[in-house]
Order: sequence, then C-alpha cells, then structure tokens
Amino acid sequence: MHTVDLKRLRLKPGARALDLGCGEGRHVHALYYGAEMHMVGLDLSFEDVVKVREGFATAPDMNPPKGRSFSLGVGNALHLPFADESFDLIVCSEVLEHIPDYGRALEEITRILKPGGQLAVSVPRFWPEWVCWKLASAYHLAPGGHVRIFKTRELREAVKANGFAHTGGHWAHGLHSPYWWLQCAVWESKETNWLVRQYHRFLCWDILKRPLLTRLLEKLADPLMGKSVVFYFDKQAEGRP
Repeated sequence: MHTVDLKRLRLKPGARALDLGCGEGRHVHALYYGAEMHMVGLDLSFEDVVKVREGFATAPDMNPPKGRSFSLGVGNALHLPFADESFDLIVCSEVLEHIPDYGRALEEITRILKPGGQLAVSVPRFWPEWVCWKLASAYHLAPGGHVRIFKTRELREAVKANGFAHTGGHWAHGLHSPYWWLQCAVWESKETNWLVRQYHRFLCWDILKRPLLTRLLEKLADPLMGKSVVFYFDKQAEGRP
C-alpha cells in the first residue's frame, strides 16, 4: 500500500533516495525495485527496520542491476545522520504528525536534500483525522501516537518556508477512512469486533488483488474522504529565502 504516488517521483538512475520514517518498508521496497538507485531506509524503531530487512530477505534481488542497492538504519528525524545535500529524493510519509517539533525535522530534511532535489510528504488529512480524535481519545494518546492534526495549508506553507516550491498534491486511501472510524468507535473491542475484522479483510484483499471496481471506488472516495494528504516539492536551487 503506497501513500506516495511513485509515478510522480523522479526516479533517476544513480540517484540516492531516503525514506525517512520508513516503518516496515512499504516505500523502501517499492522504490528499491522501481529504479536503479541507492535506497536508504531510516526509522526510529529498530524492530521496524528489522522487518524491512526481512522483507528484502523474503524477495531477494538475485541479480541486481549495476547501481541498485539499499541500506537501512535507526535514527532520529531531528538529528539525521547524513551529510549536507546528500540525497536527490526524500520520502516522508505519515511521520510528521508523530513529531512534536516537526519544524526541526523539516530543517533537517532541507539540510540533507540537494538543491533541485524532490521531497514527497504525507500526513493524515484534517477532517478524517479529526473524526478519529473525537471518537476515541486513545487513538492519539497512545505512546508514539499522533500529536497534532495538520491543516493542509499549514503543512504546505511550513515546507515552502524552508525553501521549497510546491509542485502538486493529492489525497490517498479513501477506502481506509471508514476502517479507522470503525476502530475508533469501538476502540476497547477493536481487536475482536466482527465488523472491524471484516473491513480489515476487505482492505487486505483490495491491496493484494487491486480489482478494477475498488480502484475506481477509491478514485472517487479520495477527494471526499481520503485518509491522507500528499504533497510534492522541489528544493529551490538558491536554497532557503
């Protein structure tokens, strides 16, 4: 399940890309197999990074083309362990809503991205996220949970203030919002609730099979109730204003 649209990314041979807050590796794996470049996955959770590595082990690249490689690490978005201007592309998907000082994380992203480099950022969309917060306070109060609800303009302008040009955006996962609302509505019993479990089965089936009907339904649902908002930016060559 990709939140960022890989077709909108400039996947150039020989480029160096970072998935910041990679989780269990959905974008790391997709980008690695999608282009001949060096892919870096970084996350605060050691356990998640291990799962990313296990994902590569279960689908090994037996004959990788020259120039395609990956590396994984554990790190903090507020103090990234990379040199200035060392990446051509950075993906930061569903991460900033977890970070109290997200402005500092944006400064670090700006520091390590090359002038002219591309940045893709996604966060939960305001109103579907607001519904989740209203239905269950535990949804965002759990350790490591969401610490803010971003307004679309707020995030876009915060990134632009670091010397980026906004190049486009879209919503994603329109079929997923009802699943999260259901979970929040029955939070204490969400693990055993029959309706939640059936909806989860449906989403897993949809992700694996990707039938035409649900692809069309999601296209219609994304602008109305997409769970995530995704932005694309280019770092201006002259740097921060």
